[in-house]
Amino acid sequence: MISEGIFPLYKLDPSRDTVFFRDGVRRIDFVLSYVDDKDGEKKQERRRAFEANLEKRGLELETEDKSVRNSTTYFLKIHAPRDVLATYADVLKIKVPFKKSDIPQSQDVALEWLTQPFRLPGNIMHPEPDYFTYHFDKTKTDFFLIGDKDTFFPPSTRNRIVFYILSRCAYYKEGQKDREKTGIKRLLSNGTYTAAFPLHDCRYWKKGRNAEERYNLYKHWARFLCFYKEQPLNLIKKYYGEKIGIYFAWLGFYTEMLFLAAVVGLICFIYGVLSYDDNITSKEICDPKIGGSIMMCPLCDKNCTFWRLDSTCLSSWQSHLFDNEATVFFAMFMGIWVTLFLEFWKRRQARLEYEWDLVDFEEEQQELQTRPEFEIKCTNRRLNKITQEMEPYLPLHTRCARYCLSGATVTFWISLILACITGVIAYRLAVYASFASIIGNHKGESGNHKNKTLLVGGLITPQLATSVTASCINFVIIMILNFFYEKVAIWITDMEIPKTHLEYENRLITKMFMFQFVNYYSSCFYVAFFKGKFVGYPGNYTYMFGKWKKFRNEECDPGGCLIELTTQLLIVMAGKQLWGNIQEALLPLMRNWWSSRKGRHNPENHYSRWEQDHVLQNFSQLGLFYEYLEMVIQFGFITLFVASFPLAPLLALFNNILEIRVDAWKFTTQFRRPVASKARNIGAWQEILNSVAILSVVTNAFIMAFTSDMIPRMVYLYAYSNSTSMKGYINSSLSEYRIPIRPQNMTEDNWFRHFNTTCRYRDYRHPPGHKNEYTHTMQFWHILAAKMAFIIIMEHVVFVVKFFIAWMIPDVPSDVKARIKRERYLIQEHLHNYEVERLKLQLSASFITEPQTSETSLTPDKHEVLSECL
Repeated sequence: MISEGIFPLYKLDPSRDTVFFRDGVRRIDFVLSYVDDKDGEKKQERRRAFEANLEKRGLELETEDKSVRNSTTYFLKIHAPRDVLATYADVLKIKVPFKKSDIPQSQDVALEWLTQPFRLPGNIMHPEPDYFTYHFDKTKTDFFLIGDKDTFFPPSTRNRIVFYILSRCAYYKEGQKDREKTGIKRLLSNGTYTAAFPLHDCRYWKKGRNAEERYNLYKHWARFLCFYKEQPLNLIKKYYGEKIGIYFAWLGFYTEMLFLAAVVGLICFIYGVLSYDDNITSKEICDPKIGGSIMMCPLCDKNCTFWRLDSTCLSSWQSHLFDNEATVFFAMFMGIWVTLFLEFWKRRQARLEYEWDLVDFEEEQQELQTRPEFEIKCTNRRLNKITQEMEPYLPLHTRCARYCLSGATVTFWISLILACITGVIAYRLAVYASFASIIGNHKGESGNHKNKTLLVGGLITPQLATSVTASCINFVIIMILNFFYEKVAIWITDMEIPKTHLEYENRLITKMFMFQFVNYYSSCFYVAFFKGKFVGYPGNYTYMFGKWKKFRNEECDPGGCLIELTTQLLIVMAGKQLWGNIQEALLPLMRNWWSSRKGRHNPENHYSRWEQDHVLQNFSQLGLFYEYLEMVIQFGFITLFVASFPLAPLLALFNNILEIRVDAWKFTTQFRRPVASKARNIGAWQEILNSVAILSVVTNAFIMAFTSDMIPRMVYLYAYSNSTSMKGYINSSLSEYRIPIRPQNMTEDNWFRHFNTTCRYRDYRHPPGHKNEYTHTMQFWHILAAKMAFIIIMEHVVFVVKFFIAWMIPDVPSDVKARIKRERYLIQEHLHNYEVERLKLQLSASFITEPQTSETSLTPDKHEVLSECL
């Protein structure tokens, strides 16, 4: 059971757990907190000016006594009266109900009892009835279904309106004009106020007075024991707003789709396990008469010795688990799966747009509103040709200068990442010789410990030891660079002064994803597409920084580089998910435990509702940005490199099941209530997902062609094998090199004991003595042609299927289209009838009030006007 928070329950005074002013009537829509500093005269002056301007805007304020826990903290409670709410609801074009929906709900599906254990109660899934809605108009209040005027606007709408006012209210005195002194954000940044937040409606572990939404969210959604239940998306939307609701809808849908990918990936892995004994290639490597008789060339220049091929027996078996015939099928399946995921999500998103009244939602109403920061920093004004009003703008030369500085900063940081990756590669090259020397020396020992050292050498090959340690170092570097670049990206975006909220988010998303893409995936790209591809051959090796540095390029294991890519992917992906869960769940729990211990020693723990919320964590404007970024990076791991690790979707599935409940727990118990905001889709993340999906087809095709050994094995089987089997493949895939002299690192006794005049290496080249010795054989060119043909065929097949599926599946379901048209028709009809009735009343009133003499002369004209309206 998750801790009950940081408040001792037995000390809580229920009379103070309220969301109303002292009169018990006016609802608290927002709370500002501040500290009464002794040297804070300027801050007091700002607060007085700001609060006076808020009262001029029509808001009602009430200052609460000092906090019991902290004698220097004050709380300013804000209430928006009905007239203020109506005025700004008209300005913001907020939709409100005017008629109960008469569109029938979807019928129960067959075998619904099978899904009953996964369903939530009806009042939780549908907390309010379905209405037809229309933009609020203050002049037509009788058009809308206004029952109780105090509850007509729900709390989420009220706090959104109040925050809109706070963001644009100045804090300079009357008669002064300083555009920079505007908005609650600036007051928070300069310390005038310490926090600004709307209140939760009740404690999450207990219902409040006529308020239970937070309690229901915790009971039916935020507890981990509910992991198998559906999410109460409508209740999430009602309490937190559409933007947070659409995030959890996307995360839940993504997790549901992962189930299919995880099952198929698990089947492919099981196939690799079951076909373990049929792997002729690994049997030849492990056979003492075949692999044990093949002497391989040293893998580095100084400390490496000649080695037997059978020392890689275990790694070849491990490679077969992920590099088998099923891998090709799984790579193609994932290319189709990602299309199904994106297309079905569009349909799910369209349905949510209709159900949440976002169909006619225009971005200009919310996301395209000019940011207060833009209005403050841009002192230049020009005439808007559409509105014919003066508006702030950023001159072209200033904008270009800021963009150039931004581009240079992004380039520098991406170059820094690439430099770090190059350093990790240099580490791999430098320490490989050390690992080879240590493990090789263990293998060469004799005596009582011979079997033990042979076992260590068999389990830990130099390639594996280098790959694991380099992957761990790379993961640490990734985490360190993430910490710095998050701050840099925000600073760069702020410096560019984007005009709108949508533009700000899109620019930040682009910068952060570019960085994260290079940061997380560059090491995987190196292992997949560069390692072992530019090695050369004995006597003519290729070096990373030139021969004078002696950093010889890495070779792949005789079993292939795919197992190293699997290792790299597993460490980075699993490490990121583990670290993320520690940050999101364990650290808050530890903080709560520590705060709870301190709270029990306080004899006066009588916390009010605003005090309880004040000590919670602030949910920043970019809170959802980091949640989306985490999932999109994971999406890249399970699509771009999934051919190397079919179990990646399964790991992602387990992580996301936990992620949904951890995020729900954080929102419900750890965060202050965020300001509700609207969003009709997941924004720029949709385009990023589409780009990753297209790129994944290319990367998986190249992984299967150039990283996997599948194509060389198929070419050998169908073109070079004499027995239509894989017997002899290992010998065919290794070339021969004549050793000119005894190597410097081998003793004379060891040299004569083995007395090998040749060694083998992984390539397709002519043997010594051939007229074209050490040049590529025809088999090499056949394999290369087969690889290129495979890439072209796989890409075209998958892309054709992808585009066909995208064409076949409409973005908006047909029933949703019909409902949208029906609703628009009913809205127009209802508005028309309303206007006609309104005109009738106006004409009737004019007949009564006008003199009898003029009534006779004006009657025909009035009847004519009425007939035209009808």
